[in-house]
Amino acid sequence: MKVICSSEESLYRPEAVRWRQRMEIMEPLGDTVVLLPCSMKKPYSNSKSHQKFRKLTRSFQELIVTSPFGICPRELENTFPIQSYDVSTTGSWSADEIEETGKLIAKYCEGKKIVANLAGGYLESCEAYIDDFTNVCVDEHPTSPDSLYNLRMELKNHERINRREKTLHELKSIAKYQFGENGDKFIPDNVKTKGMYHKRILSNGVQLALLNKDYGLFRLNLPGGEILKELGIHIVNIDFNLETNTVFAPGIEKADHKIIPNDEVIVVRDDAVVGVGKAIMTGREMEECDNGIGVKIKHRLKK
Repeated sequence: MKVICSSEESLYRPEAVRWRQRMEIMEPLGDTVVLLPCSMKKPYSNSKSHQKFRKLTRSFQELIVTSPFGICPRELENTFPIQSYDVSTTGSWSADEIEETGKLIAKYCEGKKIVANLAGGYLESCEAYIDDFTNVCVDEHPTSPDSLYNLRMELKNHERINRREKTLHELKSIAKYQFGENGDKFIPDNVKTKGMYHKRILSNGVQLALLNKDYGLFRLNLPGGEILKELGIHIVNIDFNLETNTVFAPGIEKADHKIIPNDEVIVVRDDAVVGVGKAIMTGREMEECDNGIGVKIKHRLKK
């Protein structure tokens, strides 16, 4: 599904506002953050410009600067909606775009060394809120040979991140984006992934979830539901025996008010996880509605 962002009002689309709110809790890996401009092609890694950047930057924390979403850490570039928005990349930004983006850059990069390869509005948003950073871009062309040479030479002075650390950080960041504060605790440090496209998320040989690459988000299995229950995230409490794959609103006693439609949720009865699935309503609607489907179950506990 495409998210069309064709005017300045797109800054206030619910998807863009929610994305920026979640970006406020994201944290970088390593000592250095490399700022890069966004591209028309999504995910960014598929674009010619980012293929050039990645040859130099893949061992560092990369942060893509974009509007109306503000920022996108590289590890989140496959998640909805950032993987499917359409916006014209003119490079000319309004004061509101510069403010929203600049504040997010400053919060994300706090205490880190910053290397930027930016021009136009991308650079303006950085300059407005960051006092100390190195911009390697020459003549407002981040992909020019001179800019790329400067980027390569500058990054020689910075410490690289190893691949295992990056993989773990990516999984924890996706969980934090998807489940909110403390969501990164969903991913244990001994996690393993299996699969070429969709990735099975395993801990001690048990599958916690599936990382769906089409949306860049986790789809829960029952053991993963147990972890989220312990964290108190996205819980829906019911008062009946779950014997079908549909939970109707009248049977729901209580639901996490942070739940919105399409969120992965845990269905709990008598303090036991009896199912995991996808929310059809918001948590508040689940509590208040007298009819309608609250949750579509994907996996349930078989008696």
